[in-house]
Amino acid sequence: MAEIRYREALNQALREEMARDDRVFVMGEDVAFFGGSFKVTEGLLAEFTERRVIDTPISEAAIVGCGIGAALAGLRPVVELMTVNFALLAMDQIVNHAAKIRYMFGGKAKVPLVIRCPGGGGHQLGAQHSQSLEAYFLHCPGLRVAVPATPADAKGLLKSAIRDEGPVMFIEHEGLYGLKGEVPDGSDYLVPFGQAAVTRTGKDVSLIGYSRGAMLAAQAAEELAQKGVDAEVIDLRTLNPLDMDTIIGSVKKTSRAVVVYEAWKTGGAGAEISARIAESAFDHLDAPVARVAGGDVPAPYNKHLEAASLPQVEDIISAVDQIVGV
Repeated sequence: MAEIRYREALNQALREEMARDDRVFVMGEDVAFFGGSFKVTEGLLAEFTERRVIDTPISEAAIVGCGIGAALAGLRPVVELMTVNFALLAMDQIVNHAAKIRYMFGGKAKVPLVIRCPGGGGHQLGAQHSQSLEAYFLHCPGLRVAVPATPADAKGLLKSAIRDEGPVMFIEHEGLYGLKGEVPDGSDYLVPFGQAAVTRTGKDVSLIGYSRGAMLAAQAAEELAQKGVDAEVIDLRTLNPLDMDTIIGSVKKTSRAVVVYEAWKTGGAGAEISARIAESAFDHLDAPVARVAGGDVPAPYNKHLEAASLPQVEDIISAVDQIVGV
């Protein structure tokens, strides 16, 4: 099992799936000659040629629209949007077409489309380039939403997404591209959708997160252990489908929950998760469900202000301190 970076795991997944199935192709801005904004598609052009690694004009609506058409025609496109922020320019294509065509045609038409989008903040890219918009897509029936936190999950989930028969929003955190981790070898390695990972077992509190939030939760659990608090950590991996069985099972054991997510607190994915915990495990809770999330402000450019607007490990520890012992 090799130790590689998150971006390299994504590249490996693309390479393996393109070699396995000649219907798979990649398209997006700068994905070919430049190798992608974050170098995820580096080297694919040389191996698979311009026929299957296609640089596009700067038009997100056109990129996604072409992807939908190609998927309907029997291909398996993986389209890359330079950031999830630019997905807003293709929302009609994503929400009104990709997500709905299969339903509107009674299942006779399939849209096996993967839309890869870097997202998240922390890099001083300003308010328009630092957003976490996964809740927009979670809100839309017909879309699957993947949010990998580790290199292994990045590879396994992307391969599963490419093989899926429906549209998948595949959201990668920009701050994780350089993260190293062990990734299983072999082209048959898949991570199933809707199956959360319990990355640490514990009995005092459940820390539930995804993407960068899952990594923060794991770091907080290590520090909490030094204080005598035994935290269980759940990495959701996907938001749709959402593995509520694992979440509820953990909460019933620990009786306390903290949901960690980088997006704005109001209306974020963590709000949906918190509501479902309250609906399904209310009698098992010894304290209110806590949320640690981004501030309800446009992301500041200033380094220190931006850090203050994003969830940090100390915020998770503070939230746990407030509910443990209640």
